[in-house]
Amino acid sequence: MAYVVRKPGSTISEAQIMEIIAKQVSPYKKIRKVAFINAIPRTPAGKILRRDWLSMLYLLPTILQADDIKLTLKSKLIPKSTNSAEMPSIDLKQFQENISNHFRPWQRSFQFWVRAADIYTGYKVFQVRVSFEKDVEKAEAMWERQHEHAADKIYSMCYDMGGFFLKNSDCVFLKKDFNLYALLDPLSYKLIWVVLNEYIVFYYSCLWSSASIAQVHRARLKGDKKDVVVKVQHPGVQDLMMTDLRNLQTFALCVQKTDIKFDLFSVCKEMEKQIVYEFDFKREADAMDRIRSFLSEINKKTVVKVPRVIKDVVTRKVLAMEYIGGIPILNLKDEIIKRGINPDGKLAAAAKQNILKSLTLAYGQMILKSGFFHADPHPGNILICKHSEVALLDYGQVKELPNLLRLGYANLVLAIADNDHIRASEGLRELGIDTLSLCENERAELFKLAQVMFDTKLLPGVTILQPFDEDSSIKKIAVQAFPEELFSVLRTVHLLRGLSVGLGVNYSCAEEWRPLAEEALYFSGRLKDEDLKSRNRRRRRFFRRSSGWSK
Repeated sequence: MAYVVRKPGSTISEAQIMEIIAKQVSPYKKIRKVAFINAIPRTPAGKILRRDWLSMLYLLPTILQADDIKLTLKSKLIPKSTNSAEMPSIDLKQFQENISNHFRPWQRSFQFWVRAADIYTGYKVFQVRVSFEKDVEKAEAMWERQHEHAADKIYSMCYDMGGFFLKNSDCVFLKKDFNLYALLDPLSYKLIWVVLNEYIVFYYSCLWSSASIAQVHRARLKGDKKDVVVKVQHPGVQDLMMTDLRNLQTFALCVQKTDIKFDLFSVCKEMEKQIVYEFDFKREADAMDRIRSFLSEINKKTVVKVPRVIKDVVTRKVLAMEYIGGIPILNLKDEIIKRGINPDGKLAAAAKQNILKSLTLAYGQMILKSGFFHADPHPGNILICKHSEVALLDYGQVKELPNLLRLGYANLVLAIADNDHIRASEGLRELGIDTLSLCENERAELFKLAQVMFDTKLLPGVTILQPFDEDSSIKKIAVQAFPEELFSVLRTVHLLRGLSVGLGVNYSCAEEWRPLAEEALYFSGRLKDEDLKSRNRRRRRFFRRSSGWSK
């Protein structure tokens, strides 16, 4: 969003400004909204007064009310009316808002299907065009341009519609400079006093970040000098996301019958289940405590930082936790340059590798050792602290794998790490992934499919995954049934792959998780002593302990 001060006599419009800027910036940096204001507060030297500017942005106060939250507003900017003789009148604005809310699901559905049809038909027409191109390099270049063109449309849809599409945009955009959350408009208020249980009071000092389900404030407990973070749920966002998910489920059914031979409907059902959990902040607080305790118990040194919950200040729609300082992983390159370090040099590369190593170790321990894991490692949930330490935020999406599924996945990890095609095929069947071969070299393609789904390493010569490409594994091996319980693992691996692409580090999480997978199978009795000893112990990169394993 852009705030613009017109020159005296200027009649420039919002559309003209957006058109001018669009010609000078990349598509994802285009302005989506313009607001005209009278002035921007500045010093006599012309420097913007940031505090006064932020005060202007939060000038209009809003009272948020939820089940067990009481939000009380204090502001001298808007005085209350004391004229008791005023005649009651119809609130036309409220009436219009009620009508709009009633038809909003239909409006969102219409917007989704128009945009989805446009993107889908664009790919179908392109497939016909590219089939006439015999030069492989030219065809790849055409695919790249088509993906860029479609990405612009998907980006616009995610930003304009928000809701579920905004939340899952990180699964689509792997480049680090795609950050839709930074463009979100915050809830408008300057001062809010939150009264919980009639005796706990917070003062909101500043907005920290805004996301699809909630916005986060850096605050201070009254009478305490330590900063805390308070997460407040957006009102009415749950109904919005349920509408989006129902539309996506229908679209998934259509696509899996025509183009992508993958059980997308089961994936959408699992997404629906997980999204519902995210609206219960009490559940999130319990998950945060559980993962924090687990990681601290099994590691002598902190692998990733997990915020500590403020126990007395947790409701279904408000969550308070300790403040952890750091920079978003999306800003890592800028921070490296700011410190005078070559972003492509050895020092920067080592820092990036340490960051990925910490994240990969933490996720390997959570998935393979505990079975209970944080299932949303998108860039907005990762902070980089001092000495390249990593903090993992937002525990709304967590998943607990059944024991058999956890051990089955450990077996598949070993198969991928060992490049064992036979074991990989057996591992997919053990996990309940039902496939149908549409090619001659079934075993090799099954192994390649397992790598694409459950390993972060990109294959030689591959820079981007293309499910519509005729040579893609999904075109050659149809996935007729995919267990819903396994979707969170699939999503986590793909988000880790996105992080590695953004950081410029191509690595295999299966190889890094090999020792953890071995021990998971060993302590369950599925791997014998002689099998464990026969493996090359020099490949064990991670510190491991026998305590804390799920039996």
